[in-house]
Amino acid sequence: MDRKIEKKKTLIPRKYYPYAGGAIVILALAAWAVFGNHSTKFRAERARISIDSVRRGEFNDYVRINGQVQPINSIQISAVEGGMVAEKTVEEGAMVHKGDIIVRLTNPMLNLNILDSEAQLAEKQNFLRNTQVTMEQDRLNLKRESLNLRLDIERKKRKAEQYARLYKEKLCSREEYLQAGEDYQYAVEGSRLVMERQRQDSLYRGIQVRQMEESLHNMRRNLEMVRARVEDLNVKAPADGQLGLLDVEIGQTVGAGSRIGQINVLSDYKVEAMIDEHYIDRVKAGLAASFERQGRDFSLRVRKVYPEVRDKQFRTDFIFDGERPDNIRTGQTYYINLRLGQPSEAIMIPRGAFYQNTGGRWIFVVTPDGKRAVRRDITIARQNPQYYEVTSGLHAGETVITSSYDMFGDAEEIILN
Repeated sequence: MDRKIEKKKTLIPRKYYPYAGGAIVILALAAWAVFGNHSTKFRAERARISIDSVRRGEFNDYVRINGQVQPINSIQISAVEGGMVAEKTVEEGAMVHKGDIIVRLTNPMLNLNILDSEAQLAEKQNFLRNTQVTMEQDRLNLKRESLNLRLDIERKKRKAEQYARLYKEKLCSREEYLQAGEDYQYAVEGSRLVMERQRQDSLYRGIQVRQMEESLHNMRRNLEMVRARVEDLNVKAPADGQLGLLDVEIGQTVGAGSRIGQINVLSDYKVEAMIDEHYIDRVKAGLAASFERQGRDFSLRVRKVYPEVRDKQFRTDFIFDGERPDNIRTGQTYYINLRLGQPSEAIMIPRGAFYQNTGGRWIFVVTPDGKRAVRRDITIARQNPQYYEVTSGLHAGETVITSSYDMFGDAEEIILN
């Protein structure tokens, strides 16, 4: 008798197999994400990287910079008056004295202004002269008129007195007596009015002359100013020194106030240097510095620190603290050691290209067996041209990779071959 075979029942129906498989894959990925080792590795040949030791020693806190010699003071040369360059009387590098002509400009309009001002001045002078002649004639006429009035008054006074006596002796009529007295009083009052008119005319003429003289004075000053402008077409040295720059060419048009050159005052020198912005909080006026020249050491001192940062650098001026090198010249380059602090004991690593990749925040540390290098966070404080000072993350005797990390990508462990 045949036995009927029954199908075994499974916990998961066949139609759900694909879903179950997917769930298993997801769980496996989740477990790997939580418990798996995700660190990336990179294999590197020892010959292609630099490995240096971490050591404890005396850290010299200084920075090495390049500086250029500059005159202690520079005076800009500007064209007071605009015009076209007609002549350059000296060349760059020449020694000049205050008042020496450096550039001659031409400006035809100024010459026309002088001619016009001279013509107006001459016209005004002629008018004033004619007015003064007229006033003198009027003065003589008034003087003559005054004499005539005084003479007329005297005559009428005598007549009035004569008629008074005659009237007293009853030798003339009362009407004749009164008329003689009235004629005398009329002459006196008329003379007083004429004198007042003469006084008013004199005041008016005086005011008119003063105004004309003031106008003439202003015109003369204006003419002098125009002539001074013509003189300003000769651009002169503002001080004794060396002509360090002359930025004009023959035939070039120069505007009024334009800067065309520079006088270097060579009474002393300074050294200008550009320093990395990393040190801007540490460089202060008065810090000591030194450089070697001609087999001798020379001392400098920070004179001024400029606060503006350009292209990740800031400008600093140094002055000499003692002797100057022989044959010092503007533009010479000195290699300066600027001391930022006193030497002190510190953990140090040699400078290297790794800093550009990590910013000094971490580094690859070689394991004791020398087969691997692992990433470790560190703190770098000070630096000098040879070493970085490490304040945390490393110990003396350890070894680190100090060359560039460009080839490592995002690796967190380096396998050393």
